[in-house]
Amino acid sequence: MEYPSKTLYVGLDVHKDSIAVAYAPEERGTEAVSRGAIGTRQCDIDKLIRKLQAKGALLVFVYEAGPCGYWRYRYLTRKGLRCAVVAPSLIPRKPGDRVKTDRRDAITLARLMRSGDLSSIYVPGIEDEAIRDLSRGREDTLRDLKATKYRLKAFLLRQDIRYEGRANWTAAHLRWLSKVVCPTRAQQIVFQEYVRAVTEQHERRQRLENELHEEVKGWRLSPVVEAIQALRGVDLTGAVILIAELGDLTRFDTPRKLMSYLGLTPSESSSGQRRRHGGITKAGNTHARRALVEGAWAYRYPAKVSRHLQLRLETLPAEGQAMSWKAQVRLCRRYRQLIARGKHANQVVVAIAREMAAFAWAIARTVPLAS
Repeated sequence: MEYPSKTLYVGLDVHKDSIAVAYAPEERGTEAVSRGAIGTRQCDIDKLIRKLQAKGALLVFVYEAGPCGYWRYRYLTRKGLRCAVVAPSLIPRKPGDRVKTDRRDAITLARLMRSGDLSSIYVPGIEDEAIRDLSRGREDTLRDLKATKYRLKAFLLRQDIRYEGRANWTAAHLRWLSKVVCPTRAQQIVFQEYVRAVTEQHERRQRLENELHEEVKGWRLSPVVEAIQALRGVDLTGAVILIAELGDLTRFDTPRKLMSYLGLTPSESSSGQRRRHGGITKAGNTHARRALVEGAWAYRYPAKVSRHLQLRLETLPAEGQAMSWKAQVRLCRRYRQLIARGKHANQVVVAIAREMAAFAWAIARTVPLAS
């Protein structure tokens, strides 16, 4: 990104209760200057803007993505100012530099922004972030539900109370739980509280899923969510997770860039004539990567259009339906080939997930979005 002359690059090291500020003039030979710390309120930011604009320069702000969110980015851009949010993991660091302070971090951000060594990340809109928060809230509930079930099963194991059925958490298992009697009154109370916690987490998950599906109906990216459900293994919830985390897939120029963003590309360590590939990089968005990997397990079965998939395909144009079947044929065959070569099933599924991302990208490019 190029900026006109007389530009002041302002680095913000943002924390919960304070912001360390530094700025670097556009002249490369000049040193970055620290302005100390300011408050985190909008009035504190407005005061900083007035003081810096008094120097007669255009302002370019930069800060690291973190737990404080994107409201500063939106606030600054609404004022007509340029702002970039960067990923902490992509900020260049000097080897052996063991001194880290808020002041030095702000100076580093301002200096690197001036030199063009920082890459800004994708900042979702308010509506997109709301859908993403709903999606992540559901994932948090699933983790809580899983932990609660483990506690209940561990408690029963300590009492040597064992379920002899075939599968846990089925209707038969729940009926069995309702008949469990613990040796003492105190233990019965603990047992009932664990059962109640499992029930509450189930209900919480259902409420969040219902809200998520309802909110998606009026979302601007809803057509893309519907379209990528043409892929086997991608239901409504999985599609929402993928699009809520990644946004508009067409912002990636090529499917390879999308794969790299998802951390699904192999790592590499090459030197001279030696070339060695390792596991996937696991960079980028973990939520979207997990959704793809979970969906990729569906391709271990032969290619087939199930009743549920057929219902999803009926609302899609012929192009999307053709791409769905093309993906099935290729990915199911790919799974069998890799397994036959002796690859571990987990490695194969990750390879399938990587290609699923490419098909999702191709399908998204066929969907017109409202401006």
